Amino acid sequence: MPTTRPARLLRVLRHLAPLALLPLGACNWVVMSPAGDVAMQQRDIIIISTVLMLLIILPVMALTIWFAWKYREKAQAKDYDPDWDHSTSLELLIWSAPLLIIIALGGITWSSTHLLDPYRPLERLDAQRKVTPTTKPLRVEVVAMDWKWLFIYPDLGFATVNELAAPVDQPIEFKITASTIMNSFFVPALAGQIYAMPGMQTVLHAVANKPGDFEGLSANYSGAGFSHMRFRFKAMDRAEFDGWTAKARASEAVLDRATYVKLEQPSEKVPPMLFGRAEPGLFHAALNMCVQPGKRCMDDVMMTDMRGGAGKNSARDTSGLRHDGTIDIGGFHAVEPSKKGEIAQPAGMTPAAKRTPAAQGHEAPHQKDADGHIGHNGE
Repeated sequence: MPTTRPARLLRVLRHLAPLALLPLGACNWVVMSPAGDVAMQQRDIIIISTVLMLLIILPVMALTIWFAWKYREKAQAKDYDPDWDHSTSLELLIWSAPLLIIIALGGITWSSTHLLDPYRPLERLDAQRKVTPTTKPLRVEVVAMDWKWLFIYPDLGFATVNELAAPVDQPIEFKITASTIMNSFFVPALAGQIYAMPGMQTVLHAVANKPGDFEGLSANYSGAGFSHMRFRFKAMDRAEFDGWTAKARASEAVLDRATYVKLEQPSEKVPPMLFGRAEPGLFHAALNMCVQPGKRCMDDVMMTDMRGGAGKNSARDTSGLRHDGTIDIGGFHAVEPSKKGEIAQPAGMTPAAKRTPAAQGHEAPHQKDADGHIGHNGE
């Protein structure tokens, strides 16, 4: 019996189907098969949202093909009505189905936004185990640099570069900032991404539920070395993590302020580094951009401003108002070559920006200088 045309077409499609998966051959499915409970819950949200949307997308696509086939010119369908313009039952179906899906997606989004808030401490290790009140999270302080990652373990007293480790089934509390430009801290197997911004702190809570060696990266473009701004996240059992901790502490390298200043200079493809001791309070200084000698911390400056300023004499005291980004209150300033550890910045955008606030303060109240700037009022 000869093979019919639909049967032949079906057989050809069955043989060609694997070819449709070739574009996905190089994909990394870690987002859909993560190692941490937070990332697992986020994966479930992706799946649920996709299924809900397909409930309306697939029928619409199928009906589009069906209508085009049924009412094609040669078909001469008996129920063809060119003057048809309204059906109450069809209108209810068309609008109620998308509305119900939107309501469902809205409820899922609202609840997950609160339950998976990165600032919210974990309430469970996984779907079967809750976090006990006695469980102490592993604190890790993260600094995004050009183009590498610095990890400080304040409770353990050491630091690493481009290598992060944590024990399985212990909550991790990340405090994240950046030294120069905004990046995005992202370990796909652990949790969603969160921004790292200079002068600001973000928080991320996560947990790893199975051992493994996973990739971490910056998901926000930050310049020439961005492509290589990657690190390894190692989820270990307790004994293995204790061994890794001992190895890190055995390192003779010390991360103090002078070392930090050298480390934050732009560099690419930096191999993992271990510092057996990290200077206490270094993350606070990095966050407030006052690691370099003589710099005044931003939180101190903001507290002074909140209290009404430091008085009239402070107009001439500008040495402490520069922070690690070398931004002067009067504009960008160029750094002398003799000042090592500072990153030279372009000169001010206008001639007035090159002048110090003290020089601008000599202008009489409401008097304009040559550039049209109004002087201080003397208060």
